[in-house]
Amino acid sequence: MNEVASSFEGLSLDCRGMKCPRPIIEVARRIGEVSVGSQLELLADDPAAGPDLAAWCRMRGQRLVASNAPRFIVQRES
Repeated sequence: MNEVASSFEGLSLDCRGMKCPRPIIEVARRIGEVSVGSQLELLADDPAAGPDLAAWCRMRGQRLVASNAPRFIVQRES
């Protein structure tokens, strides 16, 4: 996993090339680094990343703000 420089102003995780569930595990492991109300960017090109991330957000009480593969934005709600 690489952290990438982008125009995104929060934590950005580059998980391109990783197979699920690894990108979701990385989000779960790092979401605590983001303050409540802030956002995390995930770059993931595995086709399962979108549905898996949406399910993870529902189960964990987080909000999937954008789902436009390979770029996903999660807002930390709790």
